[in-house]
Amino acid sequence: MVDTAVNDPAHLFADGGRHDTTLTSMWSGACRLPEHPASSALPCEIENYAGQKQACLLAGLHLNTRTASLLLYPSRSPLKLGFDKIRRLTLTVPSTSESKRNDSIPPESDIFQRYTLHYTDGKVQGGTLAGYQEHSGDLFLCECSETESTQLYRVFIPREAIKEFQLDAGQPTSTITSNDIRDTNTPLESAVSDDSSAISNPADLLNALEAQRSKPVIRIGQALLSLGYIQESQLQHALTHQKTVSKTPLGEILLQLGYIDREQLRTALAYKMGYPIVDIIKFPIDNEALRHLPLTTARKLRAVPLLCREKFFVFATEDPLQQSIVDEIEFTTQCKAHPVLANSAVDANTIRQIYARHGFDEGGKIADNTDDDQPSTAQILQSLEQEAEGDDNAPEIEQSDNQLVRLINNIIIEAYQAGVSDIHIETHPNKRKVRIRWRKDGMLRLHMELPHTYRKALVARIKIMCNLDISERRKPQDGKIDFSRYSPQHHIELRVATIPTYGDAEDVVMRILASAKPIPLHQLGLTEENYRMLINAVERPHGIVLCVGPTGSGKTTTLHSVLQHLNTPDKKIWTAEDPIEIANPDLRQIQVNPKIDWTFEKALRALLRADPDIIMVGEIRDTETAKMAIEASLTGHLVLSTLHTNSAPETVVRLLDMGIDPFNFADALAAVLAQRLVRRLCPHCKQPHPNAEELVNELIDDFLYDFPETVRPEAEAIRRAWMAEYADHTGTWNFYLPAGCDHCDHTGYRGRLGIHELLSVDARMRRLIQTRRPPEALREEAVTHGHFRTLRQDGILKVLQGLTTIEEIRGSTAH
Repeated sequence: MVDTAVNDPAHLFADGGRHDTTLTSMWSGACRLPEHPASSALPCEIENYAGQKQACLLAGLHLNTRTASLLLYPSRSPLKLGFDKIRRLTLTVPSTSESKRNDSIPPESDIFQRYTLHYTDGKVQGGTLAGYQEHSGDLFLCECSETESTQLYRVFIPREAIKEFQLDAGQPTSTITSNDIRDTNTPLESAVSDDSSAISNPADLLNALEAQRSKPVIRIGQALLSLGYIQESQLQHALTHQKTVSKTPLGEILLQLGYIDREQLRTALAYKMGYPIVDIIKFPIDNEALRHLPLTTARKLRAVPLLCREKFFVFATEDPLQQSIVDEIEFTTQCKAHPVLANSAVDANTIRQIYARHGFDEGGKIADNTDDDQPSTAQILQSLEQEAEGDDNAPEIEQSDNQLVRLINNIIIEAYQAGVSDIHIETHPNKRKVRIRWRKDGMLRLHMELPHTYRKALVARIKIMCNLDISERRKPQDGKIDFSRYSPQHHIELRVATIPTYGDAEDVVMRILASAKPIPLHQLGLTEENYRMLINAVERPHGIVLCVGPTGSGKTTTLHSVLQHLNTPDKKIWTAEDPIEIANPDLRQIQVNPKIDWTFEKALRALLRADPDIIMVGEIRDTETAKMAIEASLTGHLVLSTLHTNSAPETVVRLLDMGIDPFNFADALAAVLAQRLVRRLCPHCKQPHPNAEELVNELIDDFLYDFPETVRPEAEAIRRAWMAEYADHTGTWNFYLPAGCDHCDHTGYRGRLGIHELLSVDARMRRLIQTRRPPEALREEAVTHGHFRTLRQDGILKVLQGLTTIEEIRGSTAH
């Protein structure tokens, strides 16, 4: 028989065509088709790999995206089904061979030919053909009916389903007339190199990538063998040659040896490995994709950005098998990268023209904000590249100074804008990726992961930014980054700690010290009673007020709010801090530096000679500083400071245990404010609590637990008081649960609020301090004769106001 081909392979799979002009043209070279009713879909039957058959309407076949558009009753919208899900597609309306329309021709006649088809799932099928067309590995058959030889059924077998197709031995060549078959042979390569067959719109590209996802990966050598482009001996020669140049892809070696040409390589990549072919000139490139990949990087990698959709980045290249290109693009863009095949050469000039056409210059219109005068960074990057080249198993990742600096700058800027307090960079001695985590609202979350080959350069660059010794990797180091040196529009300071870890690795923790303004005292979330008592304590002319709690509980923020409240023209206020986290031009702030023996104790001693009215000491770390603070308060100054303790009563006992004189301390102490930060419910998505009454009973039990038995009120009295203050006019409680939305990153919480306990010192409390009574006695006295509420009790009141949840309070406090 005559091996037929279709005249116009670029239009084999046109959408929505008429039966006699488009869809049917794929088989019209093998048999004439009868006129059909005016409809854009053909009745067909789909068979899957399980042998199940489904009747439907065929609205279109798409070669470039490897999908079929099907209509299933009663839906009016076409469903796209990947060719990898189809074993066999048959048009159920038969056609009749025109030259034999009046005569029945038996199947054994010499115009028919027997065939055997082996499917990839092991099934074998045979039949009689009146003609067939093989196009790019796909088969279009005109199969003879088993009962009526003049009836021909048009069958499509996608190449994904075909293992082997053969005509039975001894069969003669078909002699079907030219009226039945148009003999217009089209080479396979023409279907690949023809620009009209390349994808030129985003929708088709996304469909093609979806179809590719489920396609099994085939080695490039096997793909070229199956297409008949090379012989087994040539493949083995190329594989042997590759061992001497291990970083050269096999396809490039076959090109260098002259066994294949570029078009044959592109054909194998596209039609055996499933990579979509994209017309890089006609494709409407997404500007966001160009912004993510700088022009210099694109030219170096010979990659054309196409699409960027929410961490999904698609680019075109001549060799999508080079994993090093994918790795570097993922590193640069921080997106999941998907390579596709360019339909033409991707050279530096082509890439430059594409960027220029969209208005992008050499910088890619991406804010660089880098310190270009960093030769040591370039040396580190060069050293890292050499290290990677020496490791045959390491991914081939090329870097540049600008890329590394841009990455670190972006991490810091994004963290600052997102309200992050700490950035954790965690490296590993093996090939595990570098993990970067953020602490936001007290919770540590994964932000990104980087290739393991960047771990040394990343840590070294941060050391350079804070003037640390990059050669010292055995001992911890502390430093500070003034980020305005690298990005003038961002006034951010970072406290940096590097810590050696197992296997010669290093971790970096950066605390963001944003130059924020003090929060007004009345906005700290204090209850009315706590606010009144705190004002009374800090407005005294002398004494010491302590703010206590764990790291990150907002102690410094509270003290600066107090200082802002006290800051009037008739007062001189000094602060000694390490570091200065909140810059206030109305205060005289100094930063201590233990490395040069400029400690809190020495700073406090110096400030006493500077005629202060109010002194704020960043932290009482030792006995000497505590004694100096008490001495300053007893000599007519108001002293504010912080301490790392769990509660207000425990703070008193802690200082006494440090060797402080109890009588001087009792006379100097005005108040101790303990606090925690808990997550605030997102106002945009919080939902009413479904079991409010049960929650009220739980809250009452928790609230009463902290009262001494001698003064514990009745539960019903607490309920009535809460109902009057916190319930609405209908008696409904304002309890809420977290839900999650875009405003809160789907956590249900946005921002934090403080919970407090304030121990105010009066004559009774002084006597207890002088006699070194335990924390329980101090707490009982404060509750009995004062207005003291514990941290948990204050948190429960925040729950009653609908600001947070009881789970947050219980997680931050203990009975």
